[in-house]
Amino acid sequence: MLSSSKDFVLSKTNYIIWRDCKKNAWLKIHKPEIYFQNELSDFEKQIIETGNEVDLLARQIMPTGEFQKKFEADGYMAITDILVGNNLYEVKATNEIDKKTHLHDLTFQYIVLKRAGFEVKSANLIHLNPDYVREGELELDKLFKIEDMTEKVEDLAEEVGAEMQLAREYLAQGEEPKGPCDCVYKGRSAHCTTFHYSNPDIPEYGIHDLARIGNSKAKLIELIDGNKFKLEDIPEDLKLSDIQKNQIWTYLNDRTIISRENISEELDKLEFPLYFLDYETFPAAIPRFDGFSPYNQIPFQYSLHVLNNPGAEPEHKDFLYTENGDPSGAFVESLRNHIGPKGSVIVWHKDFECGRNDELAERLPESKAFFDDIKSRIFDLEVIFKKQHHVHKDYKGGSSIKKVLPVLVPSLKYDDLAIKEGGTAAETWNKLTADSSELTADEKDLIIGNLKVYCKLDTYAMYAIWRELDKLIS
Repeated sequence: MLSSSKDFVLSKTNYIIWRDCKKNAWLKIHKPEIYFQNELSDFEKQIIETGNEVDLLARQIMPTGEFQKKFEADGYMAITDILVGNNLYEVKATNEIDKKTHLHDLTFQYIVLKRAGFEVKSANLIHLNPDYVREGELELDKLFKIEDMTEKVEDLAEEVGAEMQLAREYLAQGEEPKGPCDCVYKGRSAHCTTFHYSNPDIPEYGIHDLARIGNSKAKLIELIDGNKFKLEDIPEDLKLSDIQKNQIWTYLNDRTIISRENISEELDKLEFPLYFLDYETFPAAIPRFDGFSPYNQIPFQYSLHVLNNPGAEPEHKDFLYTENGDPSGAFVESLRNHIGPKGSVIVWHKDFECGRNDELAERLPESKAFFDDIKSRIFDLEVIFKKQHHVHKDYKGGSSIKKVLPVLVPSLKYDDLAIKEGGTAAETWNKLTADSSELTADEKDLIIGNLKVYCKLDTYAMYAIWRELDKLIS
């Protein structure tokens, strides 16, 4: 505990957290055992590692710069990324500038440096250039974009300065703030890590879980201010989307909406053989191979279940690239060997696979005809659930395969797998290929096995869901 509020020093990181959720920031400082009780996910760890990688690379374009220099003044502290003379540079591992966060981040530093007596000539943001395409060695001057934000920072300085004072006063107080945290006015996906601690009376499943409620701020505020937290409490005259209405109706009545006619119409579009296909990819911030731009997905694995006729058992094919080079060529060659010229290619959320196919076709022009043909045969199984042809209370307004599978095929589960979702799969493959020298042969074999089991379940799950839907209309 702080000896007094005068001893409290507000860091840039805590200021940014405070802007998002005040009480969450207070808990981080005063009750870290609560704030840090949940281990970082593989996705969150990957974000941190990516930030470090980009930061170290950006330093190479500023060889005369000073790095990680600390400034402190008036109870505020900032550690700069790069200083070149009197020019301030903040590095962001993103393709674009986030005006809601990055400018406040840079302005905080600008203010602290000036209060510490340092004359800031310019304030700049360095971020990745989404238009850069690697050809040969990395060209750092093209990989990064440097944007002079001095004028915007100066315009924002008064507002940020006032926020800094409010944040410092709030976070310095020794007594825990009463009441809910700021995230009570946000949808579930935007809640802070300490939400349940700060809002113990809010149900695990309620209005915060309504589909896309985070995009309807006025609607959410109306419900919260009216003390309506349960789905049972939602007024009948409240304007809701069809998805939200169905979500509530199935929950309150414990009944399932099944439109057999519409399901039949969708499934009638399919032509045998059926190819149930799923990709795993890694989003490398720094392009590793020729033809890639920042954050282009590297397709490193696919799973394919082939059903030749309705009464057959599906045959499984797969591909996993385990070397440290570009998987693209081998990926496409394998795919062409396993997908024939006729039949529907079934995916879940087709925008993803189609986007990767377009990128592969651009990098490997000889594959364009193949992928154009695949595109004409793609069928998105998720559409049946997105269009509300089948709605169950346990989908909770969603249509992801992780929501649908436990309802339609409860015997199939991801819970017991070493890899349970795509983010972990991507980071696991990255470890296998980028850090392969640090792994034993047994460790590599274990990773390869885990990746194959996870991806195989994705496509078998699609087959199993299709089978259950087909039974409904038979």
